[in-house]
Amino acid sequence: MTLSTQFITMLSMIGMGSVFGAMFDTYQRFLNRPKRKQWIVFINDLLFWIIQALLIFYTLFMVNDGELRFYIFIALLCGFAAYQSLFKGIYLKLLEVVIQTVIATINFLKKTFRLLIYKPVLGLIQLVIAIIIAFGRGIFTLVKFIFKVVLFILKIIIFPVQKILLLFWKLLPKGIKKSVEKLYNKTAGNFKGIKNYINTFINKWKKRKE
Repeated sequence: MTLSTQFITMLSMIGMGSVFGAMFDTYQRFLNRPKRKQWIVFINDLLFWIIQALLIFYTLFMVNDGELRFYIFIALLCGFAAYQSLFKGIYLKLLEVVIQTVIATINFLKKTFRLLIYKPVLGLIQLVIAIIIAFGRGIFTLVKFIFKVVLFILKIIIFPVQKILLLFWKLLPKGIKKSVEKLYNKTAGNFKGIKNYINTFINKWKKRKE
């Protein structure tokens, strides 16, 4: 390994140590340990350390083909210590500003969406539903009115017809009346028998089903 490669490796590892410190503080900020279950914290910690190790090894592989030296660990510690002493306070303030900015932006977008899209669309849907209900009620009222008018007209027409038929029935000979009554009684009896048969069939089917 040449001196230039060693120098680049040292600088890269110092930088990765500082990056690790920043990533660790970011991870701590979002993890919120006291409110998490222990097994979730354990899994998150394990994944965090694996990802950091992979990032450091990838950087090392890019600068010196992945050769490990003792000074690499010292460089990582120096970078982490430099971050803790020089950049941690600034980074945490910057991180908090970024988080609050993102939260404010999301809240603004949510309010804008509700004001410009959600509420107008909801109001339009409610208006369409109200129009449909009003139209349906109007149609129902109109049909009801027409039905009453038709029923009234039928009563006016049927009443004289009933009187005429009753008068015509009284004028019929007794023999014809008896024949009509027999036919009516026979027809009514047939209908009654059919009705009883249907009721019996339905009762048997219900008993089998139970």
